[in-house]
Amino acid sequence: MKEKVEAALNKIRPMLQADGGDVELVEVVDGVVKVRLQGACAGCPMSQMTLRNGIERVLKQEIPEIKAVEPA
Repeated sequence: MKEKVEAALNKIRPMLQADGGDVELVEVVDGVVKVRLQGACAGCPMSQMTLRNGIERVLKQEIPEIKAVEPA
């Protein structure tokens, strides 16, 4: 499961990196993915929107077993 999540995150990374940010996978437990936003994303006021509407949406599309994405 962790490998699938990393592969999906690699599809999202270029968009985050274009804005000076990045995302780090912390853990996957029972379908809940914990990530840490880095760089410009870490302090951005839009980070929760990025997490829910960007990262979570893509991960759920790619991996139906994912229940939620949470900040670590």
